[in-house]
Amino acid sequence: MYVAAKGGEAAIEQSWRLLAAERRGDPALAELSVAQIRSQLRLAVDRVMSEGALYDPELAALAVKQASGDLVEAIFLLRAYRTTLPRFGNSLPLDSAGMRLARRISATFKDVPGGQVLGPTPDYTQRLLDFALLADGAPPPPQASEPLPAPVPRIETLLAQEGLIEPPPAGDLEPADLTREPLLFPACRPARLQALARGDEGWLLALGYSTQRGYGNAHPFVGEIRRGWVAVQFIADELGLAIELGEIEIVECSLVSQFAGNDRTPPQFTTGYGLAFGGAERKSIAMALVDRALRAAELGEPVSAPAQDEEFVLAHADSLDASGFVQHLKLPHYVDFQSELELLRRLRAAQAAGAGAARADGQEAA
Repeated sequence: MYVAAKGGEAAIEQSWRLLAAERRGDPALAELSVAQIRSQLRLAVDRVMSEGALYDPELAALAVKQASGDLVEAIFLLRAYRTTLPRFGNSLPLDSAGMRLARRISATFKDVPGGQVLGPTPDYTQRLLDFALLADGAPPPPQASEPLPAPVPRIETLLAQEGLIEPPPAGDLEPADLTREPLLFPACRPARLQALARGDEGWLLALGYSTQRGYGNAHPFVGEIRRGWVAVQFIADELGLAIELGEIEIVECSLVSQFAGNDRTPPQFTTGYGLAFGGAERKSIAMALVDRALRAAELGEPVSAPAQDEEFVLAHADSLDASGFVQHLKLPHYVDFQSELELLRRLRAAQAAGAGAARADGQEAA
């Protein structure tokens, strides 16, 4: 039961002022600007955009600043703003095969068409504090690199030439829109992917990790990670043709996982897929792991692990739902608690009366 609380308006307004002062911090220091957050805390901004389901780096950076760095709160702010925006229509599906690549790696083939490009990644850094960052200064400029050819073929193409990977689904599946329709179970794969794309990174990371530890029996390979810019196209009714609105930065991960086959399907590799805005690479990998785990029933595999339970995974994936239910415990529950307190007192009194009667009966029998 949720209990409405009245009064305390002055205290609430004072709390707002204290929050603003805490957000600002030491006034002797220069205030952190939205432009700085957008430029220098890019991975935080990328996560807020992905889970907030709105690609707008400036607004995401503003949300990070307003939330004092609390990314779940920033996601809440951005998604709440998203609900106020008018909808003009739907964009065409992104053609990630034609991505203007900044990073492209594969853990399955060393020599791949188009080559491997490490790009910006912490994978090869030592996880040691860099005290040089305590001093202000510009880093050395990166050396110019050769542009990647476009388009770069996908890794799945190499496996498909031998028929060793599952074919793509026949026809285009109707995209889901969880902003307008509730998530129903069983969910189609497009709906699952949309829920995972908006899902909490920590939740997906833990579930993906569990599949690799035996709770889902998944030991996949990273077929390919691609990061770069893709064009967004929109069909304008008055023109009757697609126009390019601009580019957005995305990262996508394609996992390949062994499948023993069955009486209908030969042994082959199957896939898991993940996509996130910006450079949220860890999120895309975790999403791909969970996507593959959720395909167990579809592929005729036993469903025995939490990461394979569609309803368990998707119903608890949204950080806003989770945060709301956890933090609502801070709200006044005075009436609820008093009712349970009175109930507990009555139960203890009844228990004590029963114990006293039992002792009296025992004494009479003696």
